[in-house]
Amino acid sequence: MSKLVLVRHGESQWNLENRFTGWVDVPLSPKGEQEANAAGEKLKGIVFKKAFTSLLKRAQNTLEIILDVTGQKNILVEKSQALNERHYGDLQGLNKAETAKKFGDEQVKIWRRSYDIAPPKGESLKDTAARTLPYFKETILPELKDNANIIVAAHGNSLRSIVMDLDQLTREQVLGLNIPTGVPIVYEFDSGLKILSKKTL
Repeated sequence: MSKLVLVRHGESQWNLENRFTGWVDVPLSPKGEQEANAAGEKLKGIVFKKAFTSLLKRAQNTLEIILDVTGQKNILVEKSQALNERHYGDLQGLNKAETAKKFGDEQVKIWRRSYDIAPPKGESLKDTAARTLPYFKETILPELKDNANIIVAAHGNSLRSIVMDLDQLTREQVLGLNIPTGVPIVYEFDSGLKILSKKTL
């Protein structure tokens, strides 16, 4: 049996300020560091073969804290843009409440929660999945063979696309899916990479 652990980074400074972050490389907030630490405590006892994260430091720092707390600082870590957050285009850096005033609540909700409608010069969830899922299936999933445990520290939307695929959610179902910051999601697989269980720690 192997475990796949998915963790969204702890709260970032721009999560705290209610801004669209996307690919802007902002740090964790103090609360985000605490969330990563708490995630590490929950994951003690799981020995990881390898870790994957994005090119953004909020995900990398979350992973570093978790591996430090679990005593696994020396494992191999692979970083890829494929796991980056959804690119929010022209919305990046804007306060979400101010954006709603400017464009209207309904338009912002469509940009944030629709499956295939992208904000100006940005990515939709469909676009994010198009770069995240091939990497997940070709690079991450095969690592789970031979009872190995893998951890992925990434972002709300890159993880939403992975969970959508693993849980076989419809486009409508994924719109209501929210991945909280710093909360580990653990999938258990059999030797044929069939999902046996899923739990949130």
